[in-house]
Amino acid sequence: MRVVQITDTHLSPGKSHFAPNWAPLAEWLQAARPDLVVHTGDLSVDGADVEADLEHCAELLRALPFPVLSVPGNHDVGDLPGTRQPANTERLERWRRIIGPDRWVHDQPGWRLVGLNSQVIGGGGEEEAAQFAWLEGVLQACEGRGVIVFTHKPVFVDTPDEGDTGYWSIRPAPRRRLLELFERHGVALVASGHLHRAWTGAHLGTRYVWGPSSGFVVGPMERDMPGDRILGAVIHTLDETASSEIVALPELRPFVIDDVIHEVYPRHQPVEATS
Repeated sequence: MRVVQITDTHLSPGKSHFAPNWAPLAEWLQAARPDLVVHTGDLSVDGADVEADLEHCAELLRALPFPVLSVPGNHDVGDLPGTRQPANTERLERWRRIIGPDRWVHDQPGWRLVGLNSQVIGGGGEEEAAQFAWLEGVLQACEGRGVIVFTHKPVFVDTPDEGDTGYWSIRPAPRRRLLELFERHGVALVASGHLHRAWTGAHLGTRYVWGPSSGFVVGPMERDMPGDRILGAVIHTLDETASSEIVALPELRPFVIDDVIHEVYPRHQPVEATS
């Protein structure tokens, strides 16, 4: 089975800054002939507040000639309590109505694919509690299948035991809970987006892959992190084992968000770069 992961397209009918990259991405997908496409979030520029953004993304994804599953990103449903756009009931229900479930299971021969909503992990609310209970159940019931987890935020950035990275990854307490679940149930792979970086690594028998954005890269306004600033996608091949190939796509235009942040996200507060 061939699963192609795309991520962080940041599309909108009103702010078309990164729209030129959709057509070549869709063309490449058709040539790649995936059995399934998984979008790991930030489909939209601002679906968290602009319903038309999610509707536009849903239309584009439905036009692809193969199945597509998506998990939400912070620009689709918001983030943790206390942020400018918390992932509240209204935003989550909008996603579910327009795009589909924010967490899901997709079984294939020999494999169980799990989609998680990272935007509620660490918030301490009912949505987080319900998702953890659900996750424990689907991992316990994998019945010998290999397990791959797709999520928007990475579980960690620099090291699994790092402190709170704020915007960038899962908070320490729920991260420890996830890592324990992944180790106990032998999760083969965790694939994420969000950082606009391409990277692979491993921890306690689980491989981690950060998919590169197909929308834009982030320049010096982002703190230094592991991985490569490229535009592309990831091909996950599921046979007896799971292998992942990060593919750079030179046909995508190398937009840099720093150049247009004041237009696309005027309320965004840039993060100071660190050495």
